[in-house]
Amino acid sequence: MKTLVLSLLTVAGLSFAASAQTNKPVTFGVKAGVAFPNMTVSSGSTSISFDTKTSFYVGGTAEFAISDVVSIQPGLSFIGKGTKLNNDNFAFGTDDFDTDEKVTLNFNYLELPVNVLANFKLGNSGKFFVGAGPYFAYLINANVKYGSLKEDIKFGENESEFKRTDFGINFLAGYQLNNGINIHAGYGLGLSSIADTDLSDEITFKNKVFSVGLGFSF
Repeated sequence: MKTLVLSLLTVAGLSFAASAQTNKPVTFGVKAGVAFPNMTVSSGSTSISFDTKTSFYVGGTAEFAISDVVSIQPGLSFIGKGTKLNNDNFAFGTDDFDTDEKVTLNFNYLELPVNVLANFKLGNSGKFFVGAGPYFAYLINANVKYGSLKEDIKFGENESEFKRTDFGINFLAGYQLNNGINIHAGYGLGLSSIADTDLSDEITFKNKVFSVGLGFSF
């Protein structure tokens, strides 16, 4: 995990050096939007995706131009992930709960992505950009909500606990006007299992999130 973080910071540092050598400006930006996360549980060749919930994200970026087309964009975001479970996924057959209620898992992360972007000018009004790259995320807090009940989720490195860390790969695309305003969409695919279980070698829990939002570069 430390190696992944070091690699992300190294890429960001190299991009800054390349930007300085080409006399390209470094642009900073802010972004916010709506996130639609869910989770996938896999065992062998079988995979189940739970229901999508609605969340949000907010953060900042720094973009270092390597050339007129290619740039590297590290960032830092606060993002809500998680999923919804209903009685089609599990049997909540206890006297304490109404089986018609949905269970919502809420995970709040600080996420560090480093994306490589390809930028294409479209006329005189702006540019289209598309990119991808790795991300590392650190879990701040988590809770489970069932109807009117809400309980914090424990996380750590022990069995049957959720991990604090998550990593995966991002895909994004968008359009930016010359005044700095942009609209963008992204998809984050978790590559690591976020839970330690007794069957961790056989069962994995992974985050997925689709997002769409607005940003401003200055």
